[in-house]
Amino acid sequence: MAETKDFLLEIGCEEMPSAPLMKAQEQLGKIVAKGLDDAGLAHGAVRTLSTPRRLAVIVDGCATATEEIHEVIRGPKTSIAFDADGNATRAAEGFARKNGTTADALVRRVEADGNEYVFAERTQASVSAITLLSSLCEQTIANIQWPNYRSQRWGSEHQTFVRPIRWICALLGSEVIPVSYADVKSGNTTRGHRVLGAGEHVVSEPAAYEAVLEAAYVLGEKRRAEAIRADIAKLEAERGGARVDTPKGVFDEVVNLCEWPTVVVGTFDEEFLAVPHEIIVEAMLKHQRYFPIYAADGSLTREFVIVSNADPAVNDTVRSGNERVVRPRLDDAKFFYDEDLKVGLDAFRERLSQVVFQKKLGTVLQKSERMEELAAEVAREATGDDTVAAEAARAAHLAKADLVSQAVVEFTSQQGVMGGYYAKAQGETDVVADAISQHYRPRFAGDVLPESVVGKAVAIADKLDTICGMFAINEPPTGSADPFAVRRSAIGVIAMLRTMPTVRLRTLIGKALDALSAQGIAFEHDEVADKVAQFFAGRLVAIARDEAVAPDTIEAVSAVHVIDPVEFLSRAHALEDARDSAPELFDDLATAYARAAHLADKTLGTEVDEALLGEAELALLHACETGAKNVEIALTSGDYAGATAALADLREPIDRFFDDVLVMDEDTSVRENRLRLLNRFAAVFGGVADIGALSRKK
Repeated sequence: MAETKDFLLEIGCEEMPSAPLMKAQEQLGKIVAKGLDDAGLAHGAVRTLSTPRRLAVIVDGCATATEEIHEVIRGPKTSIAFDADGNATRAAEGFARKNGTTADALVRRVEADGNEYVFAERTQASVSAITLLSSLCEQTIANIQWPNYRSQRWGSEHQTFVRPIRWICALLGSEVIPVSYADVKSGNTTRGHRVLGAGEHVVSEPAAYEAVLEAAYVLGEKRRAEAIRADIAKLEAERGGARVDTPKGVFDEVVNLCEWPTVVVGTFDEEFLAVPHEIIVEAMLKHQRYFPIYAADGSLTREFVIVSNADPAVNDTVRSGNERVVRPRLDDAKFFYDEDLKVGLDAFRERLSQVVFQKKLGTVLQKSERMEELAAEVAREATGDDTVAAEAARAAHLAKADLVSQAVVEFTSQQGVMGGYYAKAQGETDVVADAISQHYRPRFAGDVLPESVVGKAVAIADKLDTICGMFAINEPPTGSADPFAVRRSAIGVIAMLRTMPTVRLRTLIGKALDALSAQGIAFEHDEVADKVAQFFAGRLVAIARDEAVAPDTIEAVSAVHVIDPVEFLSRAHALEDARDSAPELFDDLATAYARAAHLADKTLGTEVDEALLGEAELALLHACETGAKNVEIALTSGDYAGATAALADLREPIDRFFDDVLVMDEDTSVRENRLRLLNRFAAVFGGVADIGALSRKK
């Protein structure tokens, strides 16, 4: 067993951008681990560390050399490898060549089976890890990928990296691994914080690396994040339950903008609190990477958090400078808002005629017009109230108007939100304004839904119009492309319809396609409607799987072609629950149904002549009549568990029927009458599920 020592590779360079730095760190550990394995160097845990100026990997217990390998490989029998005169045959020469030796060097040995074979013996000498690691380090630096970022060259070298490399620290134990990349040679030194720990710092061994960094005022990404979180929690407590808004994307970026973070609190002028807080917050987060502070009651305060990478001794200067910087950003936001208020949503809406939604589907104004009709229909189906429908139509009428406002052009993520503010400012009802503000919800799986029926109606109209439009122009989502987020829109529609059980999705699809036709877009209405329905059915299947419904249960329910989310998922869960509570009963019932469906002849109909029936047949007929009534009552009231229970009552009579009755009787009239009875039996299940699917293997 070779001796082991810790291994360190640190790539030091000019400040790297945050997103590619995180991606590079993910690659680094994998590249090094694979390289060690490929080189035959045993090793322990591989961990990485990053700061804006460095990427490092530390490997515990790396072998100082590869193991010497002695191999003995059996070849053909000696009688095949050599002829009667002892000369090597082509078989011996081929075997020897394949194993890196010569036929003369092959060894002869008798094996346990009594036959003599030839063997090739070879020894692979141990190789020093220093030699292998030198090559591995250079390859690692070269193999890190920087997608969407142009790598740089420096000096007269042709090798590249995302930013110019300034130093390389490469150690195996205390020994420096010779590494050279773009004229930068390795050593045993790292560099500290540019201000607090400037200059070179000796790293005696990999185990001391992180301590050396900390002494030079540099923390790894995990320690930096913990330090920032701790300081934020402290100031939140000091402010009596205040909350600092730290969106993950911005927080991760801020972590990668510093090596020794210090939390500083700045303030902005009170006049900006009169501006919608969403654009004030976005101006701070998006442009300056400041974290806004909300009071305990949820209102935005004048304070914001700055994460400084400077000497804490100059915090006052840092605070003052950032307060001066943020003012023009907030001035811009206030100016855009004030100017937009002078225009009004109706005027903005007219400008939508100049904004293309999709070249084949027309302008955003045309989309808005289609949304009006559809939103009113959704609200009407949901409530039966024409007043609510009128509110939904009005909200849809104005929903897209803010897209051409100055505030949304500058702060694109606030589309809809700013429209809600402008709607209230011009006297629209709170219901209409809130619906406009929330109609882009849900933006992703698990996102909050619009709060009101009107808001959901507008959101469904918006998303369903997009879905139907893309299918109408034959540009549905593919495995590699979904530019209009049709899949996400479908999931959003389903999530909202699960709260609106009276709304029929097929009806809405038809209405949406009618509006597209009225605009002059040519397509086969019924064919497209079927494709959209199948698309939603596929989304429902995926959701049912996520909710732990068995695949064959989903298949059974899907056969009924229900696409209303509440009904589909309620049926699926009811059948799944029934199977879980009585698995043997439903397995037997599924087998009987499959047998009946196989024998049944639909062309004969379901009218049965009772005069030709025996006792077991009559019992099945009466059970079918009762079951059909119970199923109809249950389905009408939405009691899918009751409908499933009604099917269970058919198990005993169908089992008795198959035990006592020969279906394929020689008498044609008897045989066909029994087949009609089986048709009647299968029909009871038709509106609930294809129970036969449960008899097939999962």
